[in-house]
Amino acid sequence: MMNRLLFAIVSLAPMGAAAESGAHFSFNAGLGAVVAPSYFGSDDYEVGPTGSFQFGHLKLGKLEFGNPDPDAVSLGWHPRGSLRVIGERSSADHSELAGLDDIDLSVELGGGIGYRAENFAAFADARYGVIGHQSWVGVLGADAIIQPDDKLTLTIGPRILWGSQDYTATYFGVTAAESAASAFPVYAPGEGIVSAGLELGATYKLSQDWSLAGTLKWDRLSGDAANSPIVRDKDSYSFSLVLMRRFSLGY
Repeated sequence: MMNRLLFAIVSLAPMGAAAESGAHFSFNAGLGAVVAPSYFGSDDYEVGPTGSFQFGHLKLGKLEFGNPDPDAVSLGWHPRGSLRVIGERSSADHSELAGLDDIDLSVELGGGIGYRAENFAAFADARYGVIGHQSWVGVLGADAIIQPDDKLTLTIGPRILWGSQDYTATYFGVTAAESAASAFPVYAPGEGIVSAGLELGATYKLSQDWSLAGTLKWDRLSGDAANSPIVRDKDSYSFSLVLMRRFSLGY
């Protein structure tokens, strides 16, 4: 399944030196399910696993990052880490892709910069495919943040995905050899905006350590990606639900 995605977002805002010694590490991690297209451009949907990881606080002696208070919000600019996992695409699983080469699972790693205000957040990330497609992607996003009460947090905002030429060739291109073995014409997409859309998120705090996070997302393919002959639907939708738990380790 192409769109079984695992995102990890890490904020590493340093707090400066701490007077006491010792070590502490806290984070939020969770598992859940996602409904998403079977591959980029598919009009078929599948259910698969997904997960999430969020950095909380790290203290090693006098060095400290983040905030030990799980309810604290760090305002201003901060560096970020970013991870995405893209599942494999197999023509054996999709008859409409007969003749196209299979695409292995990919893991993208990278980071960027984020900004957080009381009711607004924005970020810019760049990731590289360290496993699989071995190409660059970039993501821009922003969110309005609404907190009706101390348990529920709602976010909504746009997302834009840029891909290098190697990335678009991997997921939307058709080589001469593939064209000869399939019903698709040769297609060589270039770099550019791959998709743009809107993301709605909701997080509900069940207890001090447990929370439930849901995400509803719409994306529309654009540019060379949208014009690919393998694309059956330019619009894609996904919904994920993840049960999160806070972990705290230290001495």
